[in-house]
Formats: sequence, structure tokens, C-alpha cells
Amino acid sequence: MSYERDNVRRMTGYVYGEQPQDPGIVKLNTNESPYPPSPAVADAIRSFDAGTLRRYPPATADSFRRQVATRFGLSVDQVVVTNGGDEALRLAMTTFVDPGATFGTTEPGYSLCPVLANVQGCEVASAELTADWSLPDGFAAKMNAAGAKLTCLVNPHAPSGVLVDADTVAAVARELDGVLLVDEAYVDFVDPELRHDLTSLLADHDNLLLLRTLSKGHSLAGMRVGFLLGSTGLVGPILTKTRDSYNVDALAQVAAEAAFADRAYAERGWRAVQEERRRLTAGLVELGFAVPESQSNFVLAGVPPGVSARSLFMGLRERGIVVRHFDTPRLSNSLRITVGTASENDLLLTALGEITSSSRCNS
Repeated sequence: MSYERDNVRRMTGYVYGEQPQDPGIVKLNTNESPYPPSPAVADAIRSFDAGTLRRYPPATADSFRRQVATRFGLSVDQVVVTNGGDEALRLAMTTFVDPGATFGTTEPGYSLCPVLANVQGCEVASAELTADWSLPDGFAAKMNAAGAKLTCLVNPHAPSGVLVDADTVAAVARELDGVLLVDEAYVDFVDPELRHDLTSLLADHDNLLLLRTLSKGHSLAGMRVGFLLGSTGLVGPILTKTRDSYNVDALAQVAAEAAFADRAYAERGWRAVQEERRRLTAGLVELGFAVPESQSNFVLAGVPPGVSARSLFMGLRERGIVVRHFDTPRLSNSLRITVGTASENDLLLTALGEITSSSRCNS
């Protein structure tokens, strides 16, 4: 006999990226940073008093909240700290979308979002992105027509890496009847020359939530720390009602504060990723791949004509290189590749050159 709720029994769970344990694997599949966190993080962990673990951590991570608020010129009550970005998504879904109501997203988008909607018992309204991965005309109107209580944009977009500019985001927020959540998990890797900043929109849009995480840009994927920024009307109910008590552990809070404080170190890592992203993109294009301009720490590589993305994925795997392949209609002919270190990217490009050359000879 099954005791699951009907909607849970019918749904499919989130499929996370492979996590190989072999240290010799070149792991370019889950968009982690190729660089370690700031040395200040290691110092903070070494000096952490393990005896304090007998007590609960600061319930709302106020010290880190103050850091975040100061960085972005916001009040503390506009910040809520979460157990990674994924908890932030779940909290937004729980807080703003009634069971049976509608959640809005793009197709493709972050595949966890429909899963969370299914758990909540929500309907999902999706809008297909254009051929160049831009938002379609009338996106907000479509979401309104579907009655979307919450709409999520991943920006830079995953899995393409394409960035939606601030004016477009502002227009969507202005036109939407519901809440707009912009998942900015990868925003640290946007070229600084673009001067991209959505935090300035918060003052004028009380239905806008911004999601940030320390997993990518601060190399703390293993610590699970994220946060939401928004109006007090959006942040307040999450902070005081729907958030789990003590949702971020004490050690994670200490690590987050140390990493976030060392901005200079983080920025060096962001610049290194930006430089390698440009080099990796150029190398892939030279091999015949089609690569949209990415502002993230990954690229989406459409495979050359006559080559199977699945075969490339398996061929790389046999060589100890793991990338991501999505077996969905829009993405089945592409590979999503995390930007690695220079040596990792060199190994990848060499392997792809050998495999594609062999594939063409055998076709």
C-alpha cells in the first residue's frame, strides 16, 4: 500500500548531476567553481569552537544577513538566508503558490522548479524561449493569462548562459500580476563591463525577489548557503513563517561570512572563469560547435553536424571527463560544459577534437 500523496506518487523527482568520487575525474558537469574557497574560510573553520555545536545556530543568521544587506545597500529585513539556493526556491513556492495554483517558468529552465511545483501540487505554465534563448514576446502576459502566482527566471539562464538585461527584467516585473523570482545563481560570472545589476530594481518593484547563492561564485557548494533579496512584504513571511527554524547550520554561517567578506579573492576567481570561458568558447567554435554567448560559469555547446551529443558525452566519460547531457528535445543535441581550470579545459578540448574527428571519419 502506498502512503504518498497522489501528486507525489505521480511525479518524477529531480535528477541531479553525477557526483563521481574518483579524484582523477575531470568534473565539468555541475557548474561548481574550479577554484577553492578563500583561505579565510579555512581559517574560520579551523578556529570554529566545536563545543558550540551543542547549541542551535543563530536562527536567522543575522550576522551574515547584515553583511549581505550592507553589500547591496538594503535593510536587513530585506534579506533572508537559506540552505542553498534550492531551499530559497522551495520557500518561494511554499509561500506564494497555493496548491492547485500556477507556477510560471521558461522552457528550458532549471529542472528543479517543476519538481518543486509538483510537490506543492501546482500547475506549471511554461513559455518556450526563442531560438537565441531570449524571452518570447508577451512573456508576462502569458504568465498572467495562466494565473501564475510565482514566475521564475534563471538569469544568466541555465543551461544556455544567456543574460537577460535589467531593463527587460524590470519590464517583466512591472507587467506581472504575481511574484517574479530571478534566480541569480550565476550572476557573479557576468562580465563586469556590462555593469549588470538587478538589486537597484528592488526599490521600485515590490513583487521582485532575487536569489543568490555562495555555491558557485564563492566556491561553497558543499556548505549550502544562499539568500533571497526583496521587499519586506516578500521577505517577511518567508523569514517568520515558512522558513524552517535553524535552517542554516552554525559552521555554514561562519564559512559564509568569511567567504563573503573576502570579495577581492572571489573577484579574482570570477575573472579567471571569465577568461577561461572566452578561451573555451573559442576552442569549441573552432571545433565546429555552436556556442551562445554565456555570462555564466558554463557554456552550452551545440554539437557539429553529423555528430551525436550522446556519443560525445559517452566518449568523454570513457576518457575520465564528465559533462552534462540533457535528453530533452531542445537540448538533446548539446552538451553543457562547466568552465574548468586551464588544464581541465585543455584536456576537454583535446578529447573533443579526437572524438569528433573519429566520428566524422566513421560516418
